Amino acid sequence: MRILVTGSNGFVGRNLVWNLYEIRDGKNQTRPNLRITEIFGYDIGSSDEELRNACEKCDFVFNLAGVNRPKDNKEFMEGNFGFAEKLLNELKKAGNKCPVMLSSSVQATLKGRFEGSEYGKSKLAGEELFFDYAKETGAKVLVYRFPNLFGKWCRPNYNSAVATFCNAVANDLPYTVNDPSTELELCYIDDLVSEMLDALEGKEHHCDYDENGQIVSSKDSTGRYCHVPTVYRITLGEIVNTLQSFKKMPETLVMPEIPNGSFTKKLYSTYLSYLPPEKMIYSFNGHVDNRGNFTELIRTASCGQVSINVAKPGITRGEHWHNSKWEIFIVVSGHALIQERRIGIDPETGKEYPVIEFEVTGEQMRGVQMIPGYTHNIINLSDTENLVTVMWANEAFDKNHPDTFYEQVDIH
Repeated sequence: MRILVTGSNGFVGRNLVWNLYEIRDGKNQTRPNLRITEIFGYDIGSSDEELRNACEKCDFVFNLAGVNRPKDNKEFMEGNFGFAEKLLNELKKAGNKCPVMLSSSVQATLKGRFEGSEYGKSKLAGEELFFDYAKETGAKVLVYRFPNLFGKWCRPNYNSAVATFCNAVANDLPYTVNDPSTELELCYIDDLVSEMLDALEGKEHHCDYDENGQIVSSKDSTGRYCHVPTVYRITLGEIVNTLQSFKKMPETLVMPEIPNGSFTKKLYSTYLSYLPPEKMIYSFNGHVDNRGNFTELIRTASCGQVSINVAKPGITRGEHWHNSKWEIFIVVSGHALIQERRIGIDPETGKEYPVIEFEVTGEQMRGVQMIPGYTHNIINLSDTENLVTVMWANEAFDKNHPDTFYEQVDIH
C-alpha cells in the first residue's frame, strides 16, 4: 500500500507519518494486515509535481493540510477549501479513486461558540466538496471533525491550550487561565493515529451529528462522518492543576494516579515531551550511614513506593516486622541471604516459629515476599561487593504511622 499524507510536517502529520514508517519498516507488528510500501509526504515547500506524482500512485490519502492561523481570514478558504479542491482535481486527473480522508474540525458544525467561525466555514466547505467528490467518482471518503488535539510535538502558543500550558509549566514560563471552568473536548494524538490506522484497514468509526452539533455514534458504516471514539471533557483549571502536580514529582517523588486509558496518563506523556534538558534529570535524597544507603525512588497515592537499598559487605539490614505493610525484595546485584520469621510462639510446639531462608543473587533475579507479621532481614553475604536490592512496599512510608517494629530474626 502506498500512502499520501498532506500536511505531513504538521502536528498530526508528523505523528502519523512516523507511525506509518514503523509499520513500513517492520518495527511495529501490531497491524499484521497492513502492508505499507511507500509513504508520500506533502507540505509547504513541496512541488506541484510531487503532489501529482503521489496522486497517480497512492492507494490511500490522508488530507491533513490546512490553515489554522492566517494573517487574513480569507486565507482560511484559500488554504482549506482551495487545497482540498486542488488535491481532488489531481486525483481525478490521475483517474485514482482510492479512499480519501479529510481532516476537518468541530468548528465546521457552526454551532454554539463556533457560530460564524470563518475557519469553521472553510472546513464545512471542504467537507461538502469531499462528499460531492464521493458522489461524482464513487471513491470512499472519510470526513473527520477533530476536537482540540494534544500530544507530543504539538506547537505551543499556537492553537492548542494544552500544548501552551504544558510548555509553560515545564519551562517555568508565565501563563494565564482566563476562566478555569472552561471545558474543552480533547483528543489525544495516539488515539487519533490509532483511528487513522483503523481507517487504513477499513475499520473506521462512523457517526452523525445532531442539530446541536453533538456526535451521534453509528454502530455500522452508515454514518456520514467518522470520528475518534476516545475523547475527554475536562476544564482548563483541572488541566493546569494536574500539570502542577506533575511538576512537583521530582521533589515529592509522588507519581499521580495514571490508570491505563486515563486522560491523566496521556497528559503526563504530553507534559514530559516539553521538558528542557536540565529537567530531564533529577536527584534523590538517600539515607546514608556506615551500613550503606536507602533511597526512595517513587511514591504513589495507592500503590505504594519503590526504593533501592545498598548494603555494604557483610552488613545486615532490616530486623523488623510490620502489621499490615508488605514488601517485595529483588536483589539486582550481589549475593544475599533473606531471612523471615513469624513473630511470637507456635502454640503447637511452644517454641519460636522457624526461620525461613532464601539465598538470592543478582545473576538470577527473583522476588521475595516480606509477609505481614513476619520479622525479616537481608544479609550481604559478600566480603567485597555491595549488595543492591530494589524494594517495593504496598504503602508509602508515613513517619506518623511507620508500622515498623524492631525484632531480630535469628535470635539463637
